Amino acid sequence: MADFSDLTLDVAKLRRDFPILDREVHGKPLVYLDNAATSQTPRQVIEVFDDYYGRYNANIHRGLHTLADEATAAFEGTRETVRAFLNAADQREIVFTRGTTEAINLVVSSWGRANLKAGDEVLISRLEHHSNIVPWQLLAGELGFTIKVIPVDERGALDLAAYRDLFTERTRLVAVNHISNAFGTVNPVVEMARVAHEHGARILIDGAQAAPHQAIDVQAIDADFYAFSGHKVYGPTGVGVLYGKAELLEAMPPWQGGGEMIKTVSFEAPTTFADIPHKFEAGTPAIAEVIALGRALQWVQGIGLELIGAWEARLLEHATEGIQGIEGLRILGTAPDKAGVLSFVVDGAHSQDIGLLIDQLGVAIRTGHHCAQPLLARFGVDATCRASFAAYNTPEEIDVFVEGLERVIGMLR
Repeated sequence: MADFSDLTLDVAKLRRDFPILDREVHGKPLVYLDNAATSQTPRQVIEVFDDYYGRYNANIHRGLHTLADEATAAFEGTRETVRAFLNAADQREIVFTRGTTEAINLVVSSWGRANLKAGDEVLISRLEHHSNIVPWQLLAGELGFTIKVIPVDERGALDLAAYRDLFTERTRLVAVNHISNAFGTVNPVVEMARVAHEHGARILIDGAQAAPHQAIDVQAIDADFYAFSGHKVYGPTGVGVLYGKAELLEAMPPWQGGGEMIKTVSFEAPTTFADIPHKFEAGTPAIAEVIALGRALQWVQGIGLELIGAWEARLLEHATEGIQGIEGLRILGTAPDKAGVLSFVVDGAHSQDIGLLIDQLGVAIRTGHHCAQPLLARFGVDATCRASFAAYNTPEEIDVFVEGLERVIGMLR
């Protein structure tokens, strides 16, 4: 059994920040283990919405009245919070989006369309979420560049030797996640960025699964682009971040037109565009959501990502030990030092049936392909069950999950 005694995380106190954890599902206490899809939200973040809409609801940047000033200050304050969270060099490198998916699409539509052409190559790992595959496929179909796939080994870890061998003089970009949402594999992004830059290529990192679990330093990584979503890191849905090196963002064309992203508009002369990051933030943004994202990141940093990561690692160890003895169960994704994701299949039992039945016991897990069909196909399956952990989960909840899983599998056999 995993030993939690040396960790100072006060989970009981932390859980009191989450109203939803007090509810019951089908008459059972909720055990929420679907955090890789969406983490729950602490009351400090929920309160931001009441505060914003109740006290200073106004559009930002263009107004001169008090409410507009207050809203603008709170919005731009989050930009500084995000800059510090990522250790970016400059606030201008932080672009607000609707989430990781939109951030990636921004890079595809702006940088990709301006810099890729027929005959070029983009390297994408087999570990990727569909949001870091499909946009590149769409653009490749239009421009004619080639997508080459970085393979994974039997543990679900990237094959770094094969990665290095894929580079040619035509390689322009690497698109890779920091942590796999399906398997929890932590990719060596520092090394991958170094190799990409040695070959004159750029690197885009999908950090949606890394942001809630470990400290991120985009300068130490030397990431060209880095993206994450609010709803994975205890924040609201509908908001996310694209980090981009200032020199890259400055050279990229706008990807959406409208208000806020312009300097001048005229029918008699070419429209001129705002400086970064506003060039990429057309229209009224999700103001309350951005402010709430800032509060979520402050909440996370108040606890400490190192402590959160250590706690989740123990939860993963405890859960892995608990389910390993279940007959016919196979864990997919066994890379060393992986994040708190436990993906598995069970002989003779469909993942959807397991998910539906264990929900009757109050346990929420994810089933399906996790928007990672190429990865699951590599292992000969079309769906898995996935339990994923957060700072508020407890060893006792893991025990409920394991006991419930054993009971459900027994019913299906």
